[in-house]
Amino acid sequence: MQKLLEGKFGRYILPGIILQSVLIGGGFATGREIVEFGAKFGAMGWMAGIGIFLGFTIASILTFEFARKFKTYNYRHFLKELIGPLWFLFDIIYILLAILIIAIMASATGEILQNTLGLNYWVGVGLIIIIVGLLNFYGKGLIERFKTFGTLSLMLGYILFAILVISTTWDEAVNVLSTGDTSFVGNNVTIGTVLWTGILYVGYNLAVYPATLFSIERQTSRKESVVAGLLAGIFMTVPWFLTYFSLLGHYPNEDVFGASVPWLQMLQGFPAIVIIIFGVVVGWTLVETSSGMIHAFVDRVDGQLKEATDKQLSQTHKGLIAVGALVLALILAQVGIIDLIATGYTAMAYAMIAVFMLPLLTIGVYKIFIKK
Repeated sequence: MQKLLEGKFGRYILPGIILQSVLIGGGFATGREIVEFGAKFGAMGWMAGIGIFLGFTIASILTFEFARKFKTYNYRHFLKELIGPLWFLFDIIYILLAILIIAIMASATGEILQNTLGLNYWVGVGLIIIIVGLLNFYGKGLIERFKTFGTLSLMLGYILFAILVISTTWDEAVNVLSTGDTSFVGNNVTIGTVLWTGILYVGYNLAVYPATLFSIERQTSRKESVVAGLLAGIFMTVPWFLTYFSLLGHYPNEDVFGASVPWLQMLQGFPAIVIIIFGVVVGWTLVETSSGMIHAFVDRVDGQLKEATDKQLSQTHKGLIAVGALVLALILAQVGIIDLIATGYTAMAYAMIAVFMLPLLTIGVYKIFIKK
C-alpha cells in the first residue's frame, strides 16, 4: 500500500481522491446541496455543472502547483505565502465553514441512520464522533488509507443510487430538458444566474483544499500538478452530474425538491437493502468530510505550536480537538439542513471567494507563472 501511495497513484490520483472524499460530504451526500446549487433550475441546471467543473479544475491546478512550488504543505504556510498577513481571515472562515459543513452532515446523518437503520439519532452521531476522533488520533497515514478505500466505495455507492434513479426516471428527465422546464424557480431564469450559482458552489467548497495539501509533497513537477488538478476536477464534478440527472427525473416535485434529504425521497420504492446501503454510505461521507477538514485544522494548530514552543500536539490532543469540533457542529445542527445550506453555504461562499479564489487567480498566478 505504501509503495502505491508513493508512486504515480500518490502523485496524480491521491490528491483528487482526498479532495473528492472531503467534498462529497458537504457537496453531494444529502442531495439538498445540488438542489440549491443547480438542480432547482431544471433544464438550465447543467450550465452550473459546467461552471463547477471549470472552477474546480482551475482551483485544483493552481492550488497544487502553488503548494508544490513554494513547499507549503499546510494551509497556514500556504495562505501566508499567498495573502501574507491577511492569512488569519481564511483561518476564521475555514473554521466556521468546517463546523457548518459538519453540522449539516451530522444533522443529515442522524436523520438518515434513524430512518434507514433504525438507530437512535444520538447513537448514530455518537459512533461517528468516536470514529472521527480515532482517525485524527492516529493521523495522516490512517486517514490516507481510510479515504483511498472509502472514496472508491462512496463513488460506487453514488453510481449505484444514480443508476437506479436515472434508469427509472430517464424519460421524465429528458422531458424536462426538451421542454426547457425551469418551473421550480419560475421562467425568468438567466444564464448568468445559473453560472453564478455554480461559482458559489465552487466557492463554499474551496474549504476542502487545505485537507489535501499534505498529499502534494509527493509532486515534483508542474506536469504532475496540472494532470492531478484535471483529474481532481473530474472526480469532484462527476457526482454533481449524477445527482443532478437523478433529481431531474423528479423535477419539479415538491416532495423531493423541498426535502431535507432529497436522496431519501428519490430512493423510496426501492428494496430496503438500497436504503440501508445509502444510510451506511452517507454515514461514511460524514466521517470522511469531518476527518479531512479537522485534520487540516489540527495540522495548522500543530505547526503553529511547534514554531512558537518547539513542541507538538500529542495524539490525544488531536483526537480531543476533533471531538470538540464535532460537538460544536452538533449544537449548530439543530438549526436545520435546509436553512444551513441555503443561507450558511451562500454566505461562506462569498467569503471563501474573497480570501482564497481571488488571491489565487491574481497573486497566485503571478507568483507561479511570472515571478522568478
